[in-house]
Amino acid sequence: MPLAKALELAQEYDLDLVEVAATARPPVCKLMDYGKFKYESAMKAREARKNQAHTVIKEMKLRPKIDPHDYDTKKGHVVRFLKQGDKVKITIMFRGREQSRPELGFRLLQRLANDVQDLGFVESSAKQDGRNMIMVLGPHKKKTEAMAEARAAQDARKAERQGRNAGPADADGDSAADDAALEAENAALEAEADGAEDDEDADDDATHDEVEAGDTAADAEQPAEVAQDA
Repeated sequence: MPLAKALELAQEYDLDLVEVAATARPPVCKLMDYGKFKYESAMKAREARKNQAHTVIKEMKLRPKIDPHDYDTKKGHVVRFLKQGDKVKITIMFRGREQSRPELGFRLLQRLANDVQDLGFVESSAKQDGRNMIMVLGPHKKKTEAMAEARAAQDARKAERQGRNAGPADADGDSAADDAALEAENAALEAEADGAEDDEDADDDATHDEVEAGDTAADAEQPAEVAQDA
């Protein structure tokens, strides 16, 4: 078909003449609503990103002589990561004379693995890496399954909220709070779909400060022991 005729048809039907195969001889064109086509393509890409799972390895650092309360806090983070379908790298940091007691770190890793065995498994057994001991935990649940369950729970809460909205008008305050909560959860799910970053940076910084303080204390104790031996 001549180009002039094709342009005339596009104008007659209020459509766009789009070249879909420029390398063909003759080139192939199509009559379409190009704006609608771009919108539908963007929506398909967005849905594909929602269903895409990114493999993320979180990291949790512990000391061999960790306080019970701190251990429970760290374990809570590990549980949360495994529920989200992420792998977790557990690092035991040895400092000073702690390096002569690697069995302490091994026992701690075994204890943690047993505490979270319902949610994850030991993907990489404990092994010494310089002054650290490392173990990797893998989730029983796949990332896509965890994301699907999170979205299903969010949809259920949304349906429940809509049911309450159909009731008395005095629930407006609760409805607004639920709307804000659902928006926050949706933003979190979008961040997971696009590749969420590890939110343990601040906790790791605090751990490094603790490590430096421990090194200073260990260095201060050594001269006193030498003097006693003399």
